[in-house]
Amino acid sequence: MGKNLSWRRSWSILAAGLFCIALAGVAFFISSVATPAPVEAAQDLSSGTHMGVATCGGTTCHGRQEADGEIVRQDELMRWQEESTPGGAHSRAFRVLREPRSIAIAKRLGIKDAASSQQCLGCHSTPAAKKGPRFQLSDGVGCEACHGPSSGWLSAHYAVGANHARNVSLGLTPLDNPKVRASNCLDCHFGSAKSGQFVDHRIMAAGHPRISFELDLFSTLQQHHDEDVDYVRRKGKTNSVRFWAVGQSMALERSLNLFAKPALAQEGLFPEFYFYDCHSCHRRIYDDASARPTSINNPGRPIPEGMPPYNDENMIMLSAAIKVAAPDLAGQFEARSKAFHAAMGKGRGPAVQAAARLRQTAQTLADRFSRASFGRDQTFRIMETIAGQAISPRFTDYEGSVQAVMAIDTLLNGLVNSGQVSDSAAASLRGQINVAYKAVDEPNSYKPLQFRRALGSAVRTIRALR
Repeated sequence: MGKNLSWRRSWSILAAGLFCIALAGVAFFISSVATPAPVEAAQDLSSGTHMGVATCGGTTCHGRQEADGEIVRQDELMRWQEESTPGGAHSRAFRVLREPRSIAIAKRLGIKDAASSQQCLGCHSTPAAKKGPRFQLSDGVGCEACHGPSSGWLSAHYAVGANHARNVSLGLTPLDNPKVRASNCLDCHFGSAKSGQFVDHRIMAAGHPRISFELDLFSTLQQHHDEDVDYVRRKGKTNSVRFWAVGQSMALERSLNLFAKPALAQEGLFPEFYFYDCHSCHRRIYDDASARPTSINNPGRPIPEGMPPYNDENMIMLSAAIKVAAPDLAGQFEARSKAFHAAMGKGRGPAVQAAARLRQTAQTLADRFSRASFGRDQTFRIMETIAGQAISPRFTDYEGSVQAVMAIDTLLNGLVNSGQVSDSAAASLRGQINVAYKAVDEPNSYKPLQFRRALGSAVRTIRALR
């Protein structure tokens, strides 16, 4: 997948934003992994039952030590457990609940044990209403958290004549569909209204990492398969730019959906502080006679001075994608985005109504982008728009700037991985991407104008590559 320095920098920034906190520890292997559960046992269980990671771990299935399978690699569990890479973060998700950082967070929240609290298990384990005999919470975020409860499709998916469409009809989650994948990932990597899947401001104040999400980047970091000829024949070729654009749309849609739910408002407070741009409040304070405001006016947010802004990182990215891939919706999106920001200062009712209108546009964009081809020229134009003057004035806060450099990185890698740009041709732009990453390496030292200059220096290179 074209791993390089900038991908590793992506991970270093996002590691704190993953629910599956990737902390070092002892090697972790599932003692119960052996051979698949007998087909008869799977058939006896009702549909929607989570069978557990061990069910996937036979040496004839996904539990080999080497990737020598003819259809799939068959070492998927080894990749899932890999301690030295971000790919092992899901398998470590439960274990970190018993490590010092999590113990300290639980103590501040008044939780006796994070490893037994639904407030934490909603994302640090596989959410399973029905559990088979081999299901274990200690497996963390296992296979079925992403691929769906396997009781309906476990035996069918490796049968002679099996195909992807039939597996999906039996309950396999179609992760090749960007909207489905985004919705699935967002439950934990952004939040949902389900039990234990919303990290409110109180939890973050107790020490939980800031939440961040980018679908294509996260997909690459967690990928346990090779996209070879066989994969393309069965599921089609992945379009990284499509996944990025749909992920941005779905993240905004999810954010606005949760924003309007009064049940998520902590102790009646509206809106929940989770929805604000963290860096807009958590700035350095200079309390002296010559102090000057550290904030910078943002043209995308028509709000009064001093009012905390809604986290609009996905809105900024979408404004770039729309100009290129859905120009007929650009005016509506810009108007509804600004109206929503303005409504935040008018009270709960107007804000919720404005959120519903903007959410509708985000849903339309997700549908539109999921069908878009996003060819070479479109991808370069989106990159140039993000790095250029049209969007630059909106990079006033840390979170939007992080999304911007991740976007340039993931879009470039999409071009390289699809063979539309060579590695050697992309090398110069990668160096500039790494300079931009350095500008957002540490939230407390983030300087908007410095970041804009760093990202803006990439425009000429993007044009030359294009």
